[in-house]
Amino acid sequence: MDKVLLKDLKKQDKYSKFFHSWKEQEFQDHPDEEKSLQELEVLSQNIGMREGLIIACFDYRKLNLAFYTGNLEEITGYPNSMFRSKGMETSFTMIHEEDREELFRFQKIILEAFHGLSMTEKKNFEFSYTTRWVHRTTGEISWMMGRVKPYLIDSAGNFAMDLHIILKLQTPPKAKGYDWNYTYLKDDGTRVFVSKNSPQLKTVSLTKKEKQIVKMILDGMKSKEIGQVLNISFNTVSTHRKNILRKLGAKNLGEMVKILASYDFDISL
Repeated sequence: MDKVLLKDLKKQDKYSKFFHSWKEQEFQDHPDEEKSLQELEVLSQNIGMREGLIIACFDYRKLNLAFYTGNLEEITGYPNSMFRSKGMETSFTMIHEEDREELFRFQKIILEAFHGLSMTEKKNFEFSYTTRWVHRTTGEISWMMGRVKPYLIDSAGNFAMDLHIILKLQTPPKAKGYDWNYTYLKDDGTRVFVSKNSPQLKTVSLTKKEKQIVKMILDGMKSKEIGQVLNISFNTVSTHRKNILRKLGAKNLGEMVKILASYDFDISL
């Protein structure tokens, strides 16, 4: 194996430490693991190679690539053997250095969000990302877009293995660096969508009156109408609106609506 390459990979150990919290989950056996990997092999043959997609599975129990197919060697300049033996480290090395910090932040967000869900919600959880891969020898930058779902969730609800469907973009996206979002369907049927540009804090405390006003605003009511229904002055309604925007971190009504939709905010009284 290339000594220079091994030296480069050794440097990536500091990055793999970001994923130790994934590895420290108390994993349980998964009786259908072998069958699932066999099904993935069939999927890759029927779809991946024909459509020019890259299909890959990270195993968070071992922090390696359990499975992959596609033209990884051609796009990244790293030999296939490196992805098999040093999958996690190789993946970090090929990511553009300006994208790594956001990648690690996102992985922490994903793990925390995932473990707060019910088993049903976990099974329809998925996330997407856009990032840059850098070719090992030529330095060529390729924009890649990936869509990911948990592929193996053990009986304890741990995220054991994921499934990446990755496509090389022909033109750079609007995003200037690592971009991401995740979504899932709540048990009550509500779709939750969170993106990189969503607010940092989900927990916002609104008073009963503020929740009433939020509901009326979402119903399309004007401040004057709200005041008449609640028997309060126009100025009082305006004050409540300003407080709601401040608590949500929104600059205007449009941003407020976007924030409430992104986090499926609880405005029940």
